[in-house]
Amino acid sequence: GSSPEPEQHRMEPPAVPEEELPVATAPSTAGCQLFGYVGIEAVLEQMKVKTMKTGFEFNIMVVGQSGLGKSTMVNTLFKSQVSRKASQPGRDERIPRTVRLQSVTHVIEENGVKMKLTVTDTPGFGDQINNENCWDPIIKYINEQYERYLREEILITRKRKIPDTRVHGCVYFIPPTGHWLRPLDLEFMRRLGEIVNVVPVIAKADTLTLEERAAFKQRIQEDLRSHAVRVYPQEDFDQDPDDRALNDGIREKIPFAVVGADQEHQVNGKRVLGRKTKWGIVEVENPAHCEFPLLQDLLIRSHLQDLKDITHNVHYESYRVRRLNESNRP
Repeated sequence: GSSPEPEQHRMEPPAVPEEELPVATAPSTAGCQLFGYVGIEAVLEQMKVKTMKTGFEFNIMVVGQSGLGKSTMVNTLFKSQVSRKASQPGRDERIPRTVRLQSVTHVIEENGVKMKLTVTDTPGFGDQINNENCWDPIIKYINEQYERYLREEILITRKRKIPDTRVHGCVYFIPPTGHWLRPLDLEFMRRLGEIVNVVPVIAKADTLTLEERAAFKQRIQEDLRSHAVRVYPQEDFDQDPDDRALNDGIREKIPFAVVGADQEHQVNGKRVLGRKTKWGIVEVENPAHCEFPLLQDLLIRSHLQDLKDITHNVHYESYRVRRLNESNRP
């Protein structure tokens, strides 16, 4: 007979019960149910306390011809004397020969929140007979602030908080002619819209009737579209659907027809800011009289942080990339 085959011994791992086998789980994007209070919401309070201690900065520039109420409008926005009105100059100094830039800085505090506000005025803009390249000093000033921030940023040992003098918003005052945009207005907004947030407004809108104002705004919107002028808020930067819906409503009303006033009057037992005329009082903060509340909401209450973010992430980033490419070029 034949001998049986030798028995083969194989080393097999011991069986693991099913309940002990590791189960691979995919990362879940759903919210996790907490069993008790953790305190995550306190992060918002920490950010609020830190911001109130350090404060924040906001830099605004006003551009327009003399006599359009730029200083009065800025004082009305912040309800304080933050912009110095030009004193009565001599006969030979009434119209500057070139565009000069004047900056005034104040610290405003409201309910414990401090804001370092810088207002830059541009006397002499558009006041000459020949206004060729009158925007060059303004573009130079804006780029100088970007350059100053860039130099602080590329230092080996830089400050924990770099002083921010960059222009976050430029309010351009359009004369209330009632016709259309001038070539000077179009060229200025086209050039400045590439490097800063430009918000156009119709100055002294109380000089126009409601019908004239509506027709003037429609012509301005058509001119901005036909000449591809980029004004704030730009459609390219709307990422969130809610923000897009909000900004679409703002874009339909730009340019804002505004009225500035720094005097209070008694209306129905209340003290209101307005301009007193022979026929009544034009209330600045009344939406039925002018669109100043819309401008105030855009610049301060709803889009102030967005203005700063777009300045840093878009306009300053474009300048930084261009400057670094120039320095690295052989």
